[in-house]
Amino acid sequence: METEKNYQEPQECPQQEITTEDELTKSQCADAEEPTATTEDDKVADPVEVLTAQLAALNDSHLRLMAEYDNYRKRTLKEKSDLIRNGGEKVLTELLPVIDDFERALENITDTSDAAAVKEGVELIYTKFMDYLQRQGVRRIETAEQPFDADLCEAIAVIPAPTEAQKGMIVDCVKSGYTLNEKVIRHAHVVVGE
Repeated sequence: METEKNYQEPQECPQQEITTEDELTKSQCADAEEPTATTEDDKVADPVEVLTAQLAALNDSHLRLMAEYDNYRKRTLKEKSDLIRNGGEKVLTELLPVIDDFERALENITDTSDAAAVKEGVELIYTKFMDYLQRQGVRRIETAEQPFDADLCEAIAVIPAPTEAQKGMIVDCVKSGYTLNEKVIRHAHVVVGE
């Protein structure tokens, strides 16, 4: 039991277990004289570990950036395809009243015997449709008494000019041409005097 009374826990060296006082004093002196090599290594980090950590952080950042770009690309492709698929919705919605007028005309055409009324109804529908096209930017290419312009017209026939003034001029328009916002979407098919 006396050994238990004399036994004291070392304050400075908790990592070593010492049972006698002599061993305690020897170990305390040895600890005070020896510098520890591990503490100096802990202060200065290993450059390989630092570079490895930086590489891992940059790689993670790169992977996240690539994933974000891929998501952005997929999202914009989806938005673009939706825009292409539904882009004509407004144009077609505004065209529906013209279709309604045609349906009413077809229902009433069999009941009427007045050809002038039918003609007037068809002309009203035609005028309404042409107004709609003009609102959308579609314009008819004027060909009556105009000089032949290969950028706007396509000559389907050349005939001798009835008068000297009609040489190189458009004599007749077989099919009307149209432009959309100043861009030709269909050339006019015309007969040119020579």
